[in-house]
Amino acid sequence: MNILQINGSARAEAGNSTRLARDIVARLQADNPQAQVVRRDLARSPAPVIDESALGALFTPAGQRTPEQAARVAASDALIAEVEAADVIVLGVPMYNFGISTQLKNWIDAIARAGVTFRYTENGPEGLLKGKKVFVAFARGGRYRGTPADTQTPYLQILFGFLGITDVRFIYAEGLNMGEEAVKQGFAEAEADIATALG
Repeated sequence: MNILQINGSARAEAGNSTRLARDIVARLQADNPQAQVVRRDLARSPAPVIDESALGALFTPAGQRTPEQAARVAASDALIAEVEAADVIVLGVPMYNFGISTQLKNWIDAIARAGVTFRYTENGPEGLLKGKKVFVAFARGGRYRGTPADTQTPYLQILFGFLGITDVRFIYAEGLNMGEEAVKQGFAEAEADIATALG
């Protein structure tokens, strides 16, 4: 088993979502001692931003790219290669202003590439990252699960489905800014979610 851990918190190792992602990976390793783990902390090793120059590089044929353009595409290619090699992806996802972090969005923009991780056909889009499993560990200051304010769950469900990944399991630690008892409850609920997700 190849496991890819993506830490999406701006707080790096100190993030609550990172803590949850670490816990999930540790349990996967306990069940699969030979598993190989690749960890990418997007706060310390960020994915490149999609901007005008990046789009210019991506839409220029490989043989016509400048050295700078080739390097820019190679940076995204490396992130895609990590995803392609993974059997299991574990995401640590904080909630910032009802959305995902900039760090995580940049990673998503890097790995979602037409013709590589998805393609358009006469029958519509087809995801090319089939056969993988994703665990998404949310850490939130308030309580939003199952409410219209939870924009993250449907977004990531749609995104991974678009890329061909349909086995997506969600873990929620909520209420982490609502006092000591709420923190205990939030992590207890996350533990229950992890147990269910790991089966």
